[in-house]
Amino acid sequence: MTRQRALIVDDEPDIRELLEITLGRMKLDTRCARNVKEAREWLSKEPFDLCLTDMRMPDGTGIELVQYISQRHPQMPVAMITAYGSLDTAVNALKAGAFDFLTKPVDLNRLRELVNSALRLGSVDNQKLPVDSRLLGDSPPMNSLRKQIHKLARSQAPVYISGESGSGKELVARLIHESGPRTEQPFVPVNCGAIPSELMESEFFGHKKGSFTGAIEDKQGLFQAANGGTLFLDEVADLPLAMQVKLLRAIQEKAVRPVGGQQEVVVDVRILSATHKDLGAEVAAERFRQDLFYRLNVIELRVPALRERREDISQLANAMLARLATGSGASPATLTSEALDKLKCYRFPGNVRELENMLERAYTLCEGDEISAGDLRLADASPGGDASEASLAEIDNLEDHLEEIERKLIMQALEETRWNRTAAAQRLGLTFRSMRYRLKKLGID
Repeated sequence: MTRQRALIVDDEPDIRELLEITLGRMKLDTRCARNVKEAREWLSKEPFDLCLTDMRMPDGTGIELVQYISQRHPQMPVAMITAYGSLDTAVNALKAGAFDFLTKPVDLNRLRELVNSALRLGSVDNQKLPVDSRLLGDSPPMNSLRKQIHKLARSQAPVYISGESGSGKELVARLIHESGPRTEQPFVPVNCGAIPSELMESEFFGHKKGSFTGAIEDKQGLFQAANGGTLFLDEVADLPLAMQVKLLRAIQEKAVRPVGGQQEVVVDVRILSATHKDLGAEVAAERFRQDLFYRLNVIELRVPALRERREDISQLANAMLARLATGSGASPATLTSEALDKLKCYRFPGNVRELENMLERAYTLCEGDEISAGDLRLADASPGGDASEASLAEIDNLEDHLEEIERKLIMQALEETRWNRTAAAQRLGLTFRSMRYRLKKLGID
């Protein structure tokens, strides 16, 4: 069996020797280059499965080599070796296309993990990616999104996924994880807005028995649960500032300290994050730390809103109706042409999630196997708008209209917090008692 090859690029003989010995013990063939020129010569002569490059070299930089390899050998993972504490350099390398980075002095355990992860990436590339089966739509925005997912899956860089509520940000995060070398390891999603602030540190980092009232045994945190895999921080903008500081340190140090613990626990976790809010605006308003934003937003991936890809609505609706029929054991329903036109004109503030809820309701209420425009209950929605944008002439009763707007906002907050009423109340700026009163008044169970 042909041994896999690694290219080592560093102008320090001691570092080259250390890397060569370590990779040799991992059964890799290695070639060494002292500068960018020699590295390019090796790349022109032989194929490689991995490249490890230093940042500073006599005739150029590691980032220049990363860009060169990304353009001419896009399937080859490149890892950058940077000086300790040079996280800005590491971030720039990741943006340039580096797979991951190491800091000097090189931790050999971390080096072995990185190499194994990079080599697994080659086997993932040869498999059929699981993107198309769940990420429906053939519109240009969706085809572009698929390409970006495939590209980002090859990196270990933190990705900030932006997009409106209900657009599918968690699915995109899951596909990035499953399409990359960490696919066999855990994918741990967490809604940051649904965790009470007093429990956040324990939830994220774990705790030791007896560290606080109620800590009757040691508990593993979310970072430890995601070790080797991916931690997805949904609604990351909802983290309180005190927790943002601790999260930043955990990301920078790649280690966490459980509440009540004396020792830090090393963790290998890829961070993906998302929020429906404008995180840049949150930074400007000083509700989100700029340094944490910089670490999370190494690469931004925007998920398009449903109204930006209306040509996908027919395909999405048919797939959803087929799934509903399978789940109920009944025959599938179809949309009338009028109903489909109605959907294509609707603004969909709740995006794909709203479409799914709408079709589930219509499927339950429709007569026979056909869903009409009336079954969708969109008579009060003007084309391209929603109930909150209705004109004065369209409003028969102000109280009913305001109640409908209130219902939509509360339902949206509940869905975003996975029906955690306390977190939904906080998001809407309500007390829990006020939230409970509104739920009862609107008949929301």
